[in-house]
Amino acid sequence: MRLLRGLYNCPKALFQQGCVATIGNFDGVHVGHQTIIERLTRKAKDFDLPSVVIVFEPHPQEYFRPDKAPARLFKLTDKVKALEALGVDYVLCFRFNQEFAELSAEEFIQRVLIDRLNVQHLFIGDDFRFGYKRQGDFEMLKSRGAGHFTVEANQSVTLEVDGQSLRVSSSLVREAVANNQFQLAERYLNKPYQIEGKVSHGDKQGRQIGFATANIPLKRLKSPLKGVYAVWVYGISASLAQDKGHKRWAAVANIGTKPTVKQSPERLEVHLLDFTGDLYGERLRVEPIAKLRDEKKFASLDELKAQIAADIESAKDHFNEF
Repeated sequence: MRLLRGLYNCPKALFQQGCVATIGNFDGVHVGHQTIIERLTRKAKDFDLPSVVIVFEPHPQEYFRPDKAPARLFKLTDKVKALEALGVDYVLCFRFNQEFAELSAEEFIQRVLIDRLNVQHLFIGDDFRFGYKRQGDFEMLKSRGAGHFTVEANQSVTLEVDGQSLRVSSSLVREAVANNQFQLAERYLNKPYQIEGKVSHGDKQGRQIGFATANIPLKRLKSPLKGVYAVWVYGISASLAQDKGHKRWAAVANIGTKPTVKQSPERLEVHLLDFTGDLYGERLRVEPIAKLRDEKKFASLDELKAQIAADIESAKDHFNEF
C-alpha cells in the first residue's frame, strides 16, 4: 500500500486507467468502516483497478473547532496501517487547511475525483457533505459525476447491545473507550482498542521517584483515555522480540498532564511491571484493560509515590483475572 500526501504527490499517470474510491475520516477503522473497505476492494478487483481511500489531516472539526473537536481514536499512522491490513492500495491524505477549506464542491469533484484520480466508482455516505460551506452532497456527486463515475451509498453496520440495535460509528467507539467499556469497544472495532507509538525521552521524573516510565507521545489533539489504567504493553519492535523474548508486559499507564510533578501537554506514560532495560526508540502497543482512577494533583511527591504503589497493587488484581 502507498500513502499519498496531497495532489502534488499524486501524478495523473498513476491513475490513468482509473480507480475505485471512498472518502471519509475512518477514525478507528471500526466494523462499519471495515465493511465499506471490503466493498471497496471487492469492487476494485471486479473493475481490475486500484482502490483509493481519501482522508483529511487534521480532521475538519479539529481545524474549525479545535476546542470542541472529538477525541481521536487513531493517529494517521494507525489509520494507514489498519487500511493497509484490509487490502487498500492507496491512501490519499489531504492536508486540511484554509486553502482546502475554501475549495468549492465543484472544484473538488473536477480537480480531485475526475482530473487527478479518474474515479470510476465512488462509495460515499448518503449524508456526506463536502466543499466550501459544506455545499456538496451525495446528490451533487451523482449529478456532476454522471458520465465520469458512478456513486454508491455506504451501508451502515449495526450491532445488538443490551437489547438495542446500534449503528456503529466512531462516536460510539469513543464513548465506549471513554466509559472504560473496553470489551464493548472491542466488539465495535473487531479487535482490542490499543495505542501505538515510539518511546521518546521524557523528563525522567518517574525514575527519580522510583517508578521508571516509558514516555509515548500521543500526537493527537485529544485522547479518549484520561487517567490511570491497568494495561498490557506489547513490544512490537523487532529488537524487542529478538533480544528480550517478551510478548507482552503488565503495566500501569497514566494519560494526562502530570499535575503533581510538572504540568505538561497530554501524554501517555507506562510503568512496566517486572521489567528492566532501555526502551528508548522502541515501538510499543498499549492496550487498556481497566481504569484505576482519574488523574489528580497530590500535595507532595511522597503522596504521589504511595498512590502509584497502590495503583500497581490494584492493577495486579485485574491482571490476575487473565
